Amino acid sequence: MSEHNYKAIINWTGNQGKGTADYRGYERSHTISVDGKPTIPASSDPSFRGDKTRYNPEELLVASLSSCHMLWYLHLCSVAGVIVVGYTDTALGTMVETTSGSGYFKEVTLYPKVIVSDESMIEKANALHHEANKMCFIANSVNFPILHHPITRFKDSIDL
Repeated sequence: MSEHNYKAIINWTGNQGKGTADYRGYERSHTISVDGKPTIPASSDPSFRGDKTRYNPEELLVASLSSCHMLWYLHLCSVAGVIVVGYTDTALGTMVETTSGSGYFKEVTLYPKVIVSDESMIEKANALHHEANKMCFIANSVNFPILHHPITRFKDSIDL
């Protein structure tokens, strides 16, 4: 078994001069950095006094699940001889906020739109979403269901 380590630097940039002396007196703005990569501007969700122009942790979790699924899916398609020529996903996450102010994700649903090179590949292409979910590192690390509703077409068919 291999072990991999990941390092991210979170830097709070929301101090308005008085730190956290007042709940409403500081911004939730921060940056997410990884050596050698572009910095990600982040904040909390606007519902929690965040900046709507920045990414929030909930969006990044949903995006991570979608991205991980896609990467495994493309790998599995490649190995299975399914030629994918286009892939887009609209991922939707549902978070429940509890009365204590805490919360949890109830589920994330992926809506991948896949274009394959030949109509004969559609059935296998659809089946590989299940396998990709089993392989995804991020999906294996969360305690809520990841659902999939793929639409697969072949490149000569109508637009997705």
